[in-house]
Amino acid sequence: MTRRRVGSEALTPPISVDDPEGACLLSRAVHVLSTAATALSQVTILYQSDPIAREGLLQAVECIKSVKEAGGKLLICGVGKSGLVGKKTVASMKSLGIPCTFLHPAEALHGDLGDIRPIDAIMFISYSGKTAELMTVLDHVPSSIPVLAITSQTKPADCPLLRDRVDGILLPAPIHELEEVSFGVCAPTTSTTVAIAVGDMLMLTLAQALHADDTKQVFKRNHPGGAIGENAKRKAEDHDIEEVTKCTKKHAGLMSPA
Repeated sequence: MTRRRVGSEALTPPISVDDPEGACLLSRAVHVLSTAATALSQVTILYQSDPIAREGLLQAVECIKSVKEAGGKLLICGVGKSGLVGKKTVASMKSLGIPCTFLHPAEALHGDLGDIRPIDAIMFISYSGKTAELMTVLDHVPSSIPVLAITSQTKPADCPLLRDRVDGILLPAPIHELEEVSFGVCAPTTSTTVAIAVGDMLMLTLAQALHADDTKQVFKRNHPGGAIGENAKRKAEDHDIEEVTKCTKKHAGLMSPA
């Protein structure tokens, strides 16, 4: 499908939506988006209707809230693409005032286990729920530390990471069909999309439980940079100008003291 110049021949016309090749590529692209949308729709229904998923979310919120109130933090651990999902979740949690840090499984086994304190909790992200590096880290996590997991399993008893943790908390992140079936390759795509969404769900639900109506202000305070920070600053300045204008009109015509 690669288009190139051959010798002195003229360039092949660029791909167009009107030719078979372009139509094929566009069909593939739309299929990817449609598959992701279906997966998100399915996991939404799960958290709307499944008692285990719903209870898991509430338990997770209560657990992390208690950890924060005790002065602890949530450690998120993952490897590969799931590790990148974990890093994104950590960054989002921090922006909303939720104490959180990323624990790389390899680094954990070379000293970073010292980052886990008795007042902390740890959350693993793994589609299979049995990633070898995470299972090894789990062996060194004290039994008193709350363990949470975002995996494809829908029942805690079926999740290897939680099997020996009586109080383990599962946040299910299943997909409706394997990626190899959807796209012909098992590269993490739909599964990571759903995992990110479940992480976002937890983050925003937790922020509501912690900050209620102050969530927006907490985010603004923790995000002064970039376009978001500039927009917030501009709105604050506009608000100040509006208040001054109101005050000026209110006192217009009043005599000033000599």
